[in-house]
Amino acid sequence: MSADTLTPPGELAGKNTVRFPNESPEYRRARQALLAEEIELRRHIERVAEQRRALPPGGKVPKDYLFEGERGRVSFADLFGDKQTLVVYSYMFGPQRELPCPMCTSLLSAWDGEARDVEQRVALAVIARSPIERLVAFKQERGWRSLKLYSDTTEEFSRDYHALSPEGADGAAFNVFTRRDGAIRHFWSGEMGFETADPGQDPRGAPDLMPIWTILDSTPEGRGTDWYPKLEYVR
Repeated sequence: MSADTLTPPGELAGKNTVRFPNESPEYRRARQALLAEEIELRRHIERVAEQRRALPPGGKVPKDYLFEGERGRVSFADLFGDKQTLVVYSYMFGPQRELPCPMCTSLLSAWDGEARDVEQRVALAVIARSPIERLVAFKQERGWRSLKLYSDTTEEFSRDYHALSPEGADGAAFNVFTRRDGAIRHFWSGEMGFETADPGQDPRGAPDLMPIWTILDSTPEGRGTDWYPKLEYVR
């Protein structure tokens, strides 16, 4: 829908009748102004999503990579199953790590609850460089039930799709692939990193893939600058 045909955000916000006990006139004026900005943000998110969907075909995947899965060896093409789109998260859990990345783990813990819903529309795979036995053991420790984990034993996929630096360091990566007309192509990847971060902020994508930040961004404390998820918390 063209922006010219949409009701202005301020006008839409003016139709809001939600009120809360004992709120002040100052609060309501500020909240209505914020609501207009939230409506505009929603529209901008959709404009970006439309632009993403309209990307021209990406590069063909150079080879049919091989992985070790929980049920044996699989090829990259196998990861699609019966779907035409494949979402791949590269998990920072290389063999050199004693424990996996806490941020990745927090994200995947949330995704585990959504995986069965996501897979109604697209295929979803989590790839890391540690041996599959180690990945499965950690999956069981965390109580993950639905995520499909794969070990990139050759490291070729991880190197080609920016989950492994030339120096051998782990990197998180989020890539989307398509299978159309007999060809498997790269469709889109998160490309926001340290180079694109704004001053005073950690690198983040938009929209953020981690539900925890969406929740905290709606609170007065916010996400802060010195707190991050951990693998364990003292009770």
